[in-house]
Formats: sequence, C-alpha cells, structure tokens
Amino acid sequence: MSAYVISEVDVLDEELADAYRTLAEASIRRYGGRYIVRGAVPEAVEGTWPLSQRVVIVEFPDTDRAKEWYASAEYAEALEVRKTALERRLLLVEGVSE
Repeated sequence: MSAYVISEVDVLDEELADAYRTLAEASIRRYGGRYIVRGAVPEAVEGTWPLSQRVVIVEFPDTDRAKEWYASAEYAEALEVRKTALERRLLLVEGVSE
C-alpha cells in the first residue's frame, strides 16, 4: 500500500532550501519515492493557511520504504541542511487499499 510523506514548509533561507531540495530529491528517488506535490501554495477552502507556507507530498511504495528513506545515510546530508534552510512539520500517512 502506498505511503505519503507530507511536509508543511516555511523557507528560512532560499539558497539553502535549493541545496536541500537537490539532496532530498536524489535520496527520495533512490528509495522509490516520487513527488506528487512540490512546493505548492494551497488554496484554503476552509480555515486559513499562512501565505509563507508551502506543501510537499511524496509518494513511496509503502510505509517501510518511506521510513527507510527518512533514516537513510543518503537523506542524512539533506537533513543537516534542512536544519537551517526550513522549518517544517513532516507527516507520514498510509494510503487506502483499493
């Protein structure tokens, strides 16, 4: 069953955020992930959404693969850059079975 990593992101440093994106993308692909949404500003149909926040959604083949990616040596370098590039909330959810 597919799993999704959902990020609510505030960019703190655009240059570092670009470096993070490059490193993250390479690691995501290595673990079978693919971007569904990347850096979008959502339209709030109900409630409010801060204009500075972006949304990223990555699909992985399953939860185990998503967790392997997050804990991987490949992603560790991106995480170090993320500390000063972005503030975020990162969520992992399973998709529904058909």
